Amino acid sequence: MQVTETLNSGLKREIKITVPAGDMEARLMARLNDARDKVRINGFRPGKVPVQHLRKMYGKSFMAEVVNEILNDSTRSIISGRGEKAAMQPEVIMTEDEKEAEKILAGGADFEFRLNYEVIPAIEIKDFSDIKVRRQVYDVPESEIDDQVKRVAESARSYEPKDGKAAEGDRVSIDYVGKIDGEAFAGGAGTDQPLVLGSKEFIPGFEDQLIGTKAGDEKQVTVTFPENYQAAHLAGKEATFDVTVKEVAKPGELEVNDETAKNLGLESLERLREIVRSQIESQFGSMTRQKVKRQLLDQLDAAYSFEAPSKLVEAEFNNIWAQVNRDLEAAGHTFADEETTEEEARAEYMRLAERRVRLGLVLAEIGEKAGVTVSDEELQRGLFEQVRRFPANQQQEAFEFYRSNPEAINSLRAPMFEEKVVDHLLGQISVDDVKVSKEELMADDEEAETATKAKPAKKAASKKAEAKASEAKTGEAKTGEAADEAEEPKKKAAPKKKAAKDAE
Repeated sequence: MQVTETLNSGLKREIKITVPAGDMEARLMARLNDARDKVRINGFRPGKVPVQHLRKMYGKSFMAEVVNEILNDSTRSIISGRGEKAAMQPEVIMTEDEKEAEKILAGGADFEFRLNYEVIPAIEIKDFSDIKVRRQVYDVPESEIDDQVKRVAESARSYEPKDGKAAEGDRVSIDYVGKIDGEAFAGGAGTDQPLVLGSKEFIPGFEDQLIGTKAGDEKQVTVTFPENYQAAHLAGKEATFDVTVKEVAKPGELEVNDETAKNLGLESLERLREIVRSQIESQFGSMTRQKVKRQLLDQLDAAYSFEAPSKLVEAEFNNIWAQVNRDLEAAGHTFADEETTEEEARAEYMRLAERRVRLGLVLAEIGEKAGVTVSDEELQRGLFEQVRRFPANQQQEAFEFYRSNPEAINSLRAPMFEEKVVDHLLGQISVDDVKVSKEELMADDEEAETATKAKPAKKAASKKAEAKASEAKTGEAKTGEAADEAEEPKKKAAPKKKAAKDAE
């Protein structure tokens, strides 16, 4: 086998491989001799079939297997033998001439093919001692725990039917049918729907118009869907809802005690408080980590400047761009609505893609040098956590999909690997803990956001796209600094959450 480098420009490589016809013939004969003792052909005793007869019958198919074997084995061995790492699966180029291909399969010509690929650049890991981050820490006060426990306890509050008009805080049971321009729309109807007035469960203006109604009343409610409503065909439109009030109930006393906790399926009020505290601290802890991670990635971005493989950047960009367009379509927006142009957005997102690829390669190299790995046990836990996000009736199907799809499993492994590398780095750099208020922790850092993300679009659709686009992985690590951004909660509409989903 002859291996000749025909291109070495930047990260691009092209290798020409020539396998002499004699070597191909030898491999073919080895297969034919092996098959001789196994095949059963009428008219011949086992093991006595002439090799030339076998060649006439199976020569081309066996030679095709030889070709595939050479392609599979040589691609990996040649690149690793050169001390290189391919950024993506190499492109294999073979002859498209049918006559030439027939000669190769017949053993009458050398087998030539080329490998086109980009290499992952050599990355020299720098000293981490100069990296400093400021970790904002928010100590959750007991009063905040108390407030959240009360909100949770609201779901266990009892209501008693009452005569008279509904007031704020009362619960009404309603039937409703939503219409736009006099026509009912999909997902806009409900029956026996409980609604606590003042809970802001429905879109703005809906609940207010039911205050003062009584059991048996029929009321037409007029509202306007929010401009950023998730169902684009309803966003910004005026709708009327024909509402029948079937019952009005007043709230009982809100009691927060062990009995309340038991009604929620917990053994005690203390256990309820523990769970609430854990959830709140986890939420703010995620915000803290996200800000620290952003600072860390910004400094790595400034410290490492090198050419990133164009194919990886292109793949990352395509992933981002597809999500941008899906979000724009879902919102019914154009680039003009987002105060940009398609050309400007492409340029910005290409820069974002290049940054993510470069940081992904840096994190992968740091992790490899540090011996960071994702164990099978950790991956299994991550798989179960991912599957639990699916509806109960889809979890088994989702589990089987991941277990049988290596690429899907890798999509779970990549962010886990990245987080472990970040943990490793946080143990190597200078971290200054600073106590802050909740408002300070939750405040948007415009300067940091500008540094880390493309900002061609200023409205919600683009922010959502940036967050989702971080799901694309690069090498073994992915740069998901936008993945953990909290999206602004949407008001439930049409007029309730279930109906909103149906209407999409």
